[in-house]
Amino acid sequence: MTVLDPKLFLVSIFNAAVAAADPERTIRDHLPAKPKGRTIVIGAGKGSAQMAAAFEKVWDAPIEGLVVTRYGYGATCERIEIIEAAHPVPDAAGLEASRRLLAKVQGLTADDLVVALISGGGSALLPSPAGSLTLADEIAVNEALLASGAPIAAMNTIRKHLSTIKGGRLAAAAWPARVVSLIVSDIPGDNPAMVASGPTVPDTGSRADALASISAYGMKLPASVMAHINSPAADAPSPDDERFLRNEVHLIASAGVSLEAAAAEAKRQGVEAVILSDAIEGEAREVGGVHAAIAREVATRNRPFSRPVLILSGGETTVTLRAKGKGGRNSEFLLAFAIGINGVDGINALAADTDGIDGSEDNAGAFADASTVSRMRAAGVDAKAMLAGNNAWTAFNAVDDLFVPGPTGTNVNDLRAILIR
Repeated sequence: MTVLDPKLFLVSIFNAAVAAADPERTIRDHLPAKPKGRTIVIGAGKGSAQMAAAFEKVWDAPIEGLVVTRYGYGATCERIEIIEAAHPVPDAAGLEASRRLLAKVQGLTADDLVVALISGGGSALLPSPAGSLTLADEIAVNEALLASGAPIAAMNTIRKHLSTIKGGRLAAAAWPARVVSLIVSDIPGDNPAMVASGPTVPDTGSRADALASISAYGMKLPASVMAHINSPAADAPSPDDERFLRNEVHLIASAGVSLEAAAAEAKRQGVEAVILSDAIEGEAREVGGVHAAIAREVATRNRPFSRPVLILSGGETTVTLRAKGKGGRNSEFLLAFAIGINGVDGINALAADTDGIDGSEDNAGAFADASTVSRMRAAGVDAKAMLAGNNAWTAFNAVDDLFVPGPTGTNVNDLRAILIR
C-alpha cells in the first residue's frame, strides 16, 4: 500500500465518484432521436445547469429551454435559460420557475420533443402549490419533512400530492409532445419517479401512502395541507395515463455507478475496496455507529475484510432534528462515526454529499480519524454534546476537518469512504 496522505487519498476517491457522474459524458450516451418539430429543454435540480450546458455541447440542432438550479449552482448556457432558486427550503424564485416551466411546455404538438434534465434537489426548487395552497404552505411542509427523519421516498410521495408540477404533471402538461427524461439519481434504489419528486415521471404512490407517512413520522402539517391531501384533488396522474405512453426515461448516473468508479480508483492506487451498499438509509447517527463498528472490527481483528481496505457506501441517511445546531446528514453521520472509532488507530474517513453541499452550509461533509474526538476536546468541543444538539458542522469546523469542494455539477447522493490501513 502506497497511500502517503489519507486525506488526499480520500479526496481522490470522492473525485473519481463525481467524475463518473459527469453530465457531458453521460448525456452524450443517452441522446434522443431528433424530432420533426421543436426541441424544448426543461430541467430542475442541483445538477441541472451543468446538465443543460453539457446538452448544448452535444446537441447539434436547434434547441430552446429553461432549467432551475440552486443558488450558486449555475452554468453558462447560450440557448437554455438558467434560473436559480432556494434549496432546501423553497422560495418565490422557485415558484416563478415552476410557473415558467409549465408555460414553456404549453401548446406543443406530437412532432415536438421535450428533453427533461432532472437531478436531486428538484423537489425544493419546484414549489407549485396545488388548489388553494400557498408558497407558505409548501415551505411549512418542506421544513416539516426535513425535520421528520422520513426517508426521501416518503418525503417525495407527500410532496407530489401537494403540487401542480410534481408526480408526472410537468410531462402531462407537455402532451402530446414526446418527453425524454435524462435523470441523475440521488435516490436509494434509483427509482426515477422519486428523483425531484418526479416532475416528468409518474409513479404508483398514492394519497393513502402519503397520509400513512405523515402519520408514521408524526408530521405536523398545516390544516390547509391536510385538507388538500385528504381530497381527490390531490391524486397524481397514473403511470398508465395515455399522456405518458410515448415518453422515455433514462437513468444516466447513479450512486452505484459512482461507487464502482471510486472502488476502481482505490484499486488503481493499490488499495482493495469493498462496497457495502449504494442504498443505505436510516438515521445518520445510527448508520454512523454501525459503520464505526465495522471499521473497528477490521482495524482490531482484520475481519470481515483484510487490511488495508477501503470501505465504501452510498445512499441517503436522514436526520431527525432534536435541536437547532448547524450541520447536515453527512457531518452528523461522521461525528457519530468519529465517536465510535475514538482512539482506534489506522482509520481515516470521509463522508460527503456528491453535489458538494451537505445540508445548508458550504461544506460537502467532513473528515474523521482516531484523533478527531480528542482534538475536538482540546478545542473546547464536546463531541457527544455536539451530536446531541445536531451541531456536527460546529464540531468539525473547530478542528478544521470540514470538506469544502464547492458545487460539483452533479448529485448521486452521499459517498462514505473509510480507509483502514
